[in-house]
Amino acid sequence: MISLDSSVASVFGDAKNKRDKIVKNLRIETVGDLLRHFPRRYIKTGELTRVDDLQVGQMLTVVGEISDSKPVVYTDRRTGKPAYRLETVLRTDGPRLRMTFFAKSKHVATYHERRLPVGRKGLFIGQAGQFSNQWQLTNPTMVLFGGPGDDEEMIRPDQLRGLYPLYPLTKGVDHWDFQRAIAFAMTVVEPPSELLPDDVRRDFDVLDAVTALEWIHGPDRFEQVEKARRRYRFEEALVTQLVLGRRRRAVRALGAHARTGGDGALLSAFDARLPFTLTKGQREVGAQIEQDLDQPHPMNRLLQGEVGSGKTLVALRAMLRTVDSGGQAALIAPTEVLAQQHYRSITAMLGDLAMGGMLGGPAEGTAVELLTGSMTKSQRTAPMSRLASGESGIVIGTHALLEDKVMFADLGLVVIDEQHRFGVEQRAALTSKSVMPPHVLVMTATPIPRTVAMTVFGDLETSVLTELPAGRAPIQTNVVNTQEHPAWIERVWQRVREEVAKGHQAYVVCARIEGDEPEEGETDQLELDEDGLPIPPQPSRPPLAAVEEIVVELRLGALNGLRVDRLHGRMTPDEKDATMRAFAAGDIDVLVSTTVIEVGVDVPNATTMVLLDADRFGVSQLHQLRGRIGRGGHPGLCLLVTDLSPTLQPTAAERLSAVASTTDGFELSRVDLELRREGDVLGRSQAGGRSGLQNLRVLRDEKTIVEARTAAESLLDRDPDLLDSPALAVEVADLELSQQGQFIEKS
Repeated sequence: MISLDSSVASVFGDAKNKRDKIVKNLRIETVGDLLRHFPRRYIKTGELTRVDDLQVGQMLTVVGEISDSKPVVYTDRRTGKPAYRLETVLRTDGPRLRMTFFAKSKHVATYHERRLPVGRKGLFIGQAGQFSNQWQLTNPTMVLFGGPGDDEEMIRPDQLRGLYPLYPLTKGVDHWDFQRAIAFAMTVVEPPSELLPDDVRRDFDVLDAVTALEWIHGPDRFEQVEKARRRYRFEEALVTQLVLGRRRRAVRALGAHARTGGDGALLSAFDARLPFTLTKGQREVGAQIEQDLDQPHPMNRLLQGEVGSGKTLVALRAMLRTVDSGGQAALIAPTEVLAQQHYRSITAMLGDLAMGGMLGGPAEGTAVELLTGSMTKSQRTAPMSRLASGESGIVIGTHALLEDKVMFADLGLVVIDEQHRFGVEQRAALTSKSVMPPHVLVMTATPIPRTVAMTVFGDLETSVLTELPAGRAPIQTNVVNTQEHPAWIERVWQRVREEVAKGHQAYVVCARIEGDEPEEGETDQLELDEDGLPIPPQPSRPPLAAVEEIVVELRLGALNGLRVDRLHGRMTPDEKDATMRAFAAGDIDVLVSTTVIEVGVDVPNATTMVLLDADRFGVSQLHQLRGRIGRGGHPGLCLLVTDLSPTLQPTAAERLSAVASTTDGFELSRVDLELRREGDVLGRSQAGGRSGLQNLRVLRDEKTIVEARTAAESLLDRDPDLLDSPALAVEVADLELSQQGQFIEKS
């Protein structure tokens, strides 16, 4: 017997080249990794595959039967020597497909004849084509179903199950390589440990580990596949929910200063000066946060809501309550542009209440500081001194707040904007600046479906703002396809001119800063689809629009005479701040920018946004960018410009169509997840390794995730350390220590 920790070489035979490819490209190093590499889909072996609506170039994976097999001898015109080919016809439940196999020797020709007699069935994979008005299967690869006495390369009747598994592949490795290696491993490997307690499996109708492994790799019926998949999805959901449940309990076990609001003088003065009434949602979420702050353990809450729903106002009221309680509050933002924007908007909302400690400032006021990385040492000295002494109650900053030299007298609340941009180490560095753990409020403007919140942010309590404050104007969004309608780009710039003529301003968003940057996703590697078949190369397209080039083009051409300027990440902090101030003051008509304006930038007079190469942006990012306009009571116009054909890029077209059809961020977040490949929920590039979720899909498996959370809470109630479930405890500990566990906290 071999173990699950044995090298994959122990079951992959002498095929070193293929072993190296699956280790490198699929990260399968052990037998356990191999057995956890589950089939993507299955094809019935007991019947011919139904084939409908064939198209030239289509990749086919079918079970078929050889209905005609004829050897042909001919003279090779290049060499003048005899050559051989076998002409066959493959019968399917649909069109018959011709297949031709060429051979340079009689020996090879005989080999083909012996393997492909009339009546032979098998799995055939190849590209559909046409010749002389007949369909053919070009360059097919095969898994043949053999009989007694057939060679070892065929699947014997006793090995053939009702369904044949098709695995996620890498180039140079075939389905049957996996199928044979896994079939052999299943006969020699030790049985898998049972992670799930018997009562959990019984209560939630989950298969045992041994049966699930047998049915996932060698099922007879689709019902077995579904039950096996259910097992692995539940198992993954349970381990994840146990990690998050233990984290929630650990946070609650920590002590914290209750921030009850003291006499409430600062918050009351602020509320009295508000020129508008809080929305119902803002009042309800504010009450939830106040209740959390009242507790002697740390608040750990996620505040999510639409762009413009008033999250910053809710956070500011929590910060003022903390100051009223004798503590300090810090708001950390991912970029200097956003930090400066928060500083300006918060000090403007506070008015003279931000002049606490200054001559003529109100007694109930507090000082508000800004601390960013671009500030000089001398510029930082005074605000850092006031924070350390407790003279200043609120600080707004970037990663500069994480530096060891930044000290607080009594840090009571940490507000983190756009949490997905921060790592676990950064979050810990900020919260460790308090004698007792501070309360934590995480804000995000990226709407998150309920099951994503439960799976990714499951250690946080969640509050949602769905209402938009009065004064938010509707935004009209249109897709502008310049391949189908080249002249439409002229109308785009005309619309920008018309809005500027009305006294408004516009954004133009580009995917790159300069034209010499490599485009994201450029690669020389051949892409494979989910069945390991090559994806046809996409048609060439013009280079992506770049800020520095578009600024010049617009100044000299379509927007000649307007005040056009740039904003991007390579500018110095002072340049970026000056540009944003000029745009906010109305001194710039059109701002050509990268996605640096994606979050937090608030210029009420901006009514128009042109997104060039919009197909290169994700659904959530498009929605975030669109949220920069329509903020001042004037109707907004968002134009999504693309040069791709909808027929060649249906997924990109679907994304743009979805954004154009609704401004409901929660609906778009569901669309976004549905369009992504399985496993990308946690973000492969952000995680820096394997994608976080292997078997779960948070929309499809909502019921399973809810059940797993219930099971996890019950298990932790009766056995907090999982002492009665040692195998499960090991899995939970591994996840807590892994990149995925870290990323769950980063998310």
